[in-house]
Amino acid sequence: MDEVLVERRNGVLLVTINRPEARNALDRAVAETVAAAVDELDADDELRVGVLTGAGGTFSAGMDLKAFLRGETPAIDGRGLCGITQTPPRKPLIAAVEGWALAGGFELVLACDLVVAAETARFGVPEVKRSLVAAGGGALLLPTRVPANVAMEMLLTGDPIDARRAAEVGLVNRLTPEGGALDGALALAATVAANGPLALAATKAVVRGSADWTTTEGWARQADLVAPVFASEDAREGAAAFAEKRRPVWRGR
Repeated sequence: MDEVLVERRNGVLLVTINRPEARNALDRAVAETVAAAVDELDADDELRVGVLTGAGGTFSAGMDLKAFLRGETPAIDGRGLCGITQTPPRKPLIAAVEGWALAGGFELVLACDLVVAAETARFGVPEVKRSLVAAGGGALLLPTRVPANVAMEMLLTGDPIDARRAAEVGLVNRLTPEGGALDGALALAATVAANGPLALAATKAVVRGSADWTTTEGWARQADLVAPVFASEDAREGAAAFAEKRRPVWRGR
Protein backbone atom coordinates (compact mmCIF):
# COMPACT_ATOMS: atom_id res chain seq x y z
CA MET A 1 0.00 0.00 0.00
CA ASP A 2 1.36 3.43 -0.92
CA GLU A 3 2.00 5.48 2.22
CA VAL A 4 0.97 8.67 0.43
CA LEU A 5 -1.60 8.90 -2.36
CA VAL A 6 -1.32 11.77 -4.84
CA GLU A 7 -4.20 12.61 -7.17
CA ARG A 8 -4.99 15.45 -9.58
CA ARG A 9 -8.50 16.87 -9.65
CA ASN A 10 -9.15 19.79 -12.00
CA GLY A 11 -6.17 21.89 -11.02
CA VAL A 12 -6.14 20.65 -7.42
CA LEU A 13 -3.45 18.28 -6.13
CA LEU A 14 -4.90 16.00 -3.46
CA VAL A 15 -2.26 14.51 -1.14
CA THR A 16 -3.47 11.80 1.27
CA ILE A 17 -1.31 10.35 4.04
CA ASN A 18 -2.30 6.70 3.75
CA ARG A 19 -1.23 4.86 6.89
CA PRO A 20 -4.59 4.42 8.68
CA GLU A 21 -3.29 1.38 10.56
CA ALA A 22 -0.70 3.69 12.19
CA ARG A 23 -3.06 6.68 12.55
CA ASN A 24 -1.19 8.23 9.62
CA ALA A 25 1.98 8.61 11.68
CA LEU A 26 4.83 10.34 9.86
CA ASP A 27 7.86 8.30 8.84
CA ARG A 28 10.62 9.04 6.35
CA ALA A 29 8.73 7.60 3.38
CA VAL A 30 5.70 9.78 4.12
CA ALA A 31 7.89 12.85 4.53
CA GLU A 32 9.74 12.36 1.26
CA THR A 33 6.56 11.68 -0.72
CA VAL A 34 4.68 14.67 0.70
CA ALA A 35 7.70 16.88 -0.03
CA ALA A 36 7.84 15.58 -3.60
CA ALA A 37 4.11 16.21 -4.00
CA VAL A 38 4.32 19.87 -2.91
CA ASP A 39 7.29 20.31 -5.25
CA GLU A 40 5.06 18.98 -8.04
CA LEU A 41 2.32 21.40 -6.98
CA ASP A 42 4.65 24.37 -7.30
CA ALA A 43 6.32 23.22 -10.51
CA ASP A 44 3.24 22.37 -12.59
CA ASP A 45 1.34 25.32 -14.08
CA GLU A 46 -1.78 23.15 -14.42
CA LEU A 47 -1.98 22.83 -10.64
CA ARG A 48 -3.38 25.76 -8.66
CA VAL A 49 -4.06 24.53 -5.11
CA GLY A 50 -3.07 21.61 -2.89
CA VAL A 51 -5.22 19.71 -0.38
CA LEU A 52 -3.54 17.67 2.37
CA THR A 53 -5.51 15.05 4.30
CA GLY A 54 -5.25 11.69 6.03
CA ALA A 55 -6.92 8.36 5.29
CA GLY A 56 -9.21 6.36 7.56
CA GLY A 57 -10.75 9.12 9.66
CA THR A 58 -7.53 10.53 11.15
CA PHE A 59 -5.42 13.41 9.87
CA SER A 60 -2.16 12.39 11.56
CA ALA A 61 -1.03 11.40 15.04
CA GLY A 62 2.41 12.89 14.46
CA MET A 63 5.86 11.36 14.18
CA ASP A 64 6.09 7.56 13.94
CA LEU A 65 7.96 6.69 17.15
CA LYS A 66 8.80 3.19 15.94
CA ALA A 67 10.44 4.70 12.86
CA PHE A 68 12.20 7.23 15.10
CA LEU A 69 13.71 4.40 17.13
CA ARG A 70 15.00 2.94 13.85
CA GLY A 71 16.81 6.22 13.23
CA GLU A 72 14.27 7.75 10.82
CA THR A 73 13.01 11.31 10.93
CA PRO A 74 10.08 12.85 9.04
CA ALA A 75 11.93 16.17 8.76
CA ILE A 76 13.57 17.17 5.49
CA ASP A 77 16.81 19.11 5.99
CA GLY A 78 16.16 22.83 5.65
CA ARG A 79 12.46 22.28 4.94
CA GLY A 80 10.96 20.94 8.16
CA LEU A 81 8.35 18.22 8.68
CA CYS A 82 7.39 16.58 5.38
CA GLY A 83 9.15 19.44 3.62
CA ILE A 84 6.44 22.02 4.40
CA THR A 85 6.67 23.40 7.95
CA GLN A 86 9.75 25.54 7.29
CA THR A 87 9.30 26.02 3.56
CA PRO A 88 5.60 25.77 2.67
CA PRO A 89 4.70 25.59 -1.01
CA ARG A 90 4.42 28.79 -3.02
CA LYS A 91 0.84 27.89 -4.01
CA PRO A 92 -2.08 27.70 -1.55
CA LEU A 93 -2.39 24.54 0.57
CA ILE A 94 -5.57 23.47 2.39
CA ALA A 95 -5.78 20.95 5.24
CA ALA A 96 -8.80 18.62 5.35
CA VAL A 97 -8.97 17.31 8.93
CA GLU A 98 -10.93 14.35 10.24
CA GLY A 99 -10.26 12.93 13.69
CA TRP A 100 -6.98 13.73 15.39
CA ALA A 101 -4.28 16.15 14.28
CA LEU A 102 -1.66 15.75 16.99
CA ALA A 103 1.94 16.86 17.53
CA GLY A 104 3.69 16.69 14.13
CA GLY A 105 0.32 16.08 12.49
CA PHE A 106 -0.96 19.34 13.96
CA GLU A 107 2.23 21.07 12.82
CA LEU A 108 1.40 19.99 9.26
CA VAL A 109 -1.99 21.65 9.67
CA LEU A 110 -0.24 24.85 10.77
CA ALA A 111 1.86 24.74 7.59
CA CYS A 112 -1.35 24.89 5.52
CA ASP A 113 -2.95 28.20 4.57
CA LEU A 114 -6.58 27.20 5.13
CA VAL A 115 -8.19 24.50 7.28
CA VAL A 116 -11.46 22.63 6.78
CA ALA A 117 -12.33 20.31 9.65
CA ALA A 118 -15.06 17.90 10.61
CA GLU A 119 -16.96 18.89 13.74
CA THR A 120 -15.48 15.83 15.46
CA ALA A 121 -11.85 16.72 14.68
CA ARG A 122 -9.41 17.47 17.50
CA PHE A 123 -6.14 19.39 17.50
CA GLY A 124 -3.29 19.22 19.98
CA VAL A 125 0.37 19.76 20.78
CA PRO A 126 0.94 17.32 23.68
CA GLU A 127 4.75 17.45 23.65
CA VAL A 128 5.13 19.02 27.13
CA LYS A 129 3.35 16.01 28.63
CA ARG A 130 6.47 14.02 27.67
CA SER A 131 8.90 16.83 28.61
CA LEU A 132 9.38 17.65 24.93
CA VAL A 133 8.89 20.86 22.94
CA ALA A 134 6.72 21.31 19.84
CA ALA A 135 9.82 22.20 17.83
CA GLY A 136 8.52 21.07 14.44
CA GLY A 137 6.61 24.32 14.05
CA GLY A 138 4.03 24.19 16.85
CA ALA A 139 5.70 26.67 19.21
CA LEU A 140 6.68 28.98 16.36
CA LEU A 141 3.61 28.82 14.11
CA LEU A 142 0.66 28.40 16.47
CA PRO A 143 0.93 31.97 17.91
CA THR A 144 0.68 33.30 14.34
CA ARG A 145 -2.62 31.48 13.77
CA VAL A 146 -4.51 31.98 17.05
CA PRO A 147 -4.43 34.56 19.87
CA ALA A 148 -1.19 34.35 21.85
CA ASN A 149 -2.91 33.36 25.09
CA VAL A 150 -4.75 30.52 23.36
CA ALA A 151 -1.51 29.28 21.79
CA MET A 152 0.23 29.47 25.14
CA GLU A 153 -2.51 27.46 26.86
CA MET A 154 -2.40 24.74 24.22
CA LEU A 155 1.40 24.57 24.27
CA LEU A 156 1.83 24.69 28.06
CA THR A 157 -0.99 22.30 29.01
CA GLY A 158 -0.63 19.92 26.09
CA ASP A 159 -4.41 19.53 26.14
CA PRO A 160 -6.26 19.30 22.80
CA ILE A 161 -9.08 21.49 21.57
CA ASP A 162 -12.05 20.39 19.50
CA ALA A 163 -12.93 21.67 16.05
CA ARG A 164 -15.57 24.10 17.24
CA ARG A 165 -13.11 25.76 19.61
CA ALA A 166 -10.51 25.78 16.82
CA ALA A 167 -13.00 27.59 14.60
CA GLU A 168 -13.86 30.08 17.36
CA VAL A 169 -10.19 31.09 17.77
CA GLY A 170 -9.62 31.36 14.03
CA LEU A 171 -7.61 28.23 13.30
CA VAL A 172 -10.34 26.47 11.28
CA ASN A 173 -11.94 28.23 8.31
CA ARG A 174 -14.88 25.90 7.73
CA LEU A 175 -16.58 23.17 9.72
CA THR A 176 -18.33 20.17 8.18
CA PRO A 177 -20.23 17.18 9.51
CA GLU A 178 -18.10 14.15 10.38
CA GLY A 179 -16.80 12.58 7.17
CA GLY A 180 -17.25 15.77 5.16
CA ALA A 181 -13.91 17.53 5.64
CA LEU A 182 -12.41 16.38 2.35
CA ASP A 183 -15.44 17.37 0.28
CA GLY A 184 -15.48 20.72 2.07
CA ALA A 185 -11.78 21.26 1.41
CA LEU A 186 -12.13 20.32 -2.26
CA ALA A 187 -15.03 22.76 -2.64
CA LEU A 188 -12.94 25.52 -1.06
CA ALA A 189 -9.99 24.54 -3.26
CA ALA A 190 -12.15 24.80 -6.37
CA THR A 191 -13.18 28.33 -5.40
CA VAL A 192 -9.53 29.32 -4.85
CA ALA A 193 -8.34 27.56 -8.02
CA ALA A 194 -10.78 29.55 -10.16
CA ASN A 195 -8.75 32.70 -9.49
CA GLY A 196 -5.62 33.94 -11.23
CA PRO A 197 -2.65 31.68 -10.35
CA LEU A 198 -0.08 34.49 -10.38
CA ALA A 199 -2.29 36.57 -8.08
CA LEU A 200 -2.77 33.62 -5.72
CA ALA A 201 0.96 32.97 -5.33
CA ALA A 202 1.79 36.66 -4.88
CA THR A 203 -1.00 37.15 -2.34
CA LYS A 204 0.23 34.18 -0.31
CA ALA A 205 3.80 35.51 -0.46
CA VAL A 206 2.70 38.90 0.89
CA VAL A 207 0.60 37.43 3.69
CA ARG A 208 3.25 34.91 4.74
CA GLY A 209 6.13 37.34 4.48
CA SER A 210 4.50 40.33 6.16
CA ALA A 211 5.03 38.92 9.66
CA ASP A 212 8.77 39.47 9.25
CA TRP A 213 8.61 42.91 7.58
CA THR A 214 8.55 46.39 9.06
CA THR A 215 5.74 48.61 7.74
CA THR A 216 8.07 50.48 5.40
CA GLU A 217 9.76 47.31 4.24
CA GLY A 218 6.37 45.67 3.74
CA TRP A 219 5.21 48.20 1.17
CA ALA A 220 8.46 47.84 -0.77
CA ARG A 221 8.40 44.03 -0.65
CA GLN A 222 4.75 43.96 -1.66
CA ALA A 223 5.47 46.22 -4.63
CA ASP A 224 8.20 43.85 -5.83
CA LEU A 225 5.87 40.86 -5.56
CA VAL A 226 2.77 42.35 -7.17
CA ALA A 227 4.35 44.38 -10.00
CA PRO A 228 4.81 41.32 -12.24
CA VAL A 229 1.22 40.28 -11.55
CA PHE A 230 -0.24 43.63 -12.64
CA ALA A 231 1.93 43.53 -15.78
CA SER A 232 0.94 39.96 -16.69
CA GLU A 233 -1.20 38.59 -19.48
CA ASP A 234 -3.48 37.14 -16.82
CA ALA A 235 -4.20 40.60 -15.39
CA ARG A 236 -5.27 41.81 -18.81
CA GLU A 237 -7.33 38.66 -19.29
CA GLY A 238 -9.05 39.21 -15.96
CA ALA A 239 -10.06 42.74 -16.91
CA ALA A 240 -11.19 41.65 -20.38
CA ALA A 241 -13.23 38.75 -19.03
CA PHE A 242 -14.98 41.08 -16.57
CA ALA A 243 -15.80 43.57 -19.32
CA GLU A 244 -17.01 40.83 -21.65
CA LYS A 245 -19.00 39.06 -18.91
CA ARG A 246 -17.29 35.70 -19.41
CA ARG A 247 -15.15 33.31 -17.40
CA PRO A 248 -11.43 34.15 -17.57
CA VAL A 249 -8.93 31.75 -19.11
CA TRP A 250 -5.73 31.88 -17.05
CA ARG A 251 -2.37 31.09 -18.61
CA GLY A 252 -0.11 31.74 -15.66
CA ARG A 253 1.88 34.41 -17.45
